[in-house]
Amino acid sequence: MRFRDIFLPAVGFVLLWNSGFIGAEYGLPYAGPFSLLFWRYAALTGILFVSLLVRGRLRWVGWRSAGVNMTVGFLAHGVWLGCVLLALDRGVPAGIVALVVALQPLATGAFSGVTAGEPTGLKRWIGLFIGFAGVAVTVGFRIDLGDAGSVFGYLVPLGSVAAITAASLIQRRLDVRHDAKVLPVDLALFYQCAATAVVMAIPAIFAERLVTEWAVPFVLTMLWLVVGVSLGAYGLMWVLIDRLDATRVASLFYLGPPVTMLMAWGAFGDVPRGMDLVGMVIVFAGVGLSCARGPAVRG
Repeated sequence: MRFRDIFLPAVGFVLLWNSGFIGAEYGLPYAGPFSLLFWRYAALTGILFVSLLVRGRLRWVGWRSAGVNMTVGFLAHGVWLGCVLLALDRGVPAGIVALVVALQPLATGAFSGVTAGEPTGLKRWIGLFIGFAGVAVTVGFRIDLGDAGSVFGYLVPLGSVAAITAASLIQRRLDVRHDAKVLPVDLALFYQCAATAVVMAIPAIFAERLVTEWAVPFVLTMLWLVVGVSLGAYGLMWVLIDRLDATRVASLFYLGPPVTMLMAWGAFGDVPRGMDLVGMVIVFAGVGLSCARGPAVRG
C-alpha cells in the first residue's frame, strides 16, 4: 500500500475531527449547548435515515440490540459532546478541553482488561495516572477556585472522559463476546444519533427553549459539524481502520491537543501558555508509557 494511501486520510481525519472543537465554539453564540447538539444530531439522524432507506438497509433490530446501541450513542455522542460544549460555553479554551478529553484512550486502555477478561499491565495504570497529572498541571494553573463557573467549566470535560470510556468498554465487551447486538456501522450510527437527538431534545426544549439564531454563520457551522466532522471524519476513520490496525488509528487521537491548540490560536487568538505545554508533555509521557511494549520473552 502506498504511503499517501495512509498519510492523506490520516491528515484529513486529524484536521476534520479536531476542527469539531473549533466549530462548536463558533456555533455556541447562536444556540445553547443542548440546542446545538439537538440540531446537529437531528440532522444526522435524518441524513442516515434517508441513506439507509434508499439503500434498503433500514430495519428495526429489536429492543435489546437497539437499546445497547442507543446507550452507547448517548454516552459516546450526547454526554461526551455535551460536557465539551458546556466547558466551551463557560470560556474554557478549546485546546484545554481537547487535552482533558485526550485522557479517554488512556482510561479505556487501563479498564479494558476488566471488560475483555484480560490482565491490564502496570504500565497502563501508571500511564493513566501520569496523564491525569499532566491535565491537573494545566488545569491547576488556569482554574479560578473562587469562581464556581470556572471550576465547573474546567472539571466538566472529565464527564466526557468517563462517558466515552464507558461507551468504548461496552462496545469492546460486545466485540469480544461476538455479540449479536453488534450492528453494521451505518445502522449502529443511525440508532446512536437518533438516541442522542431524542435525549438532547429534553434539555434543549425545557432548559434552553430551543432558542436558536439562524444566522448564516450558524448555518454554515452546522453544515460543517454535520458533514465535515460527523460524516467526513467518521468516514475517514473507517477508511483508516480498513487499511491499518485499530490501535494505530486510535493513536491519532493523541494529536488532538496540539492540533486543536493551534487551530484555536488561529481562530480565536487563544495563545497556549507555558504550563499548557508542560501539561501536554506530561500527558504524552503517560501515553508513551502506556503504549510501550515490554521486552520480548525468549523461549
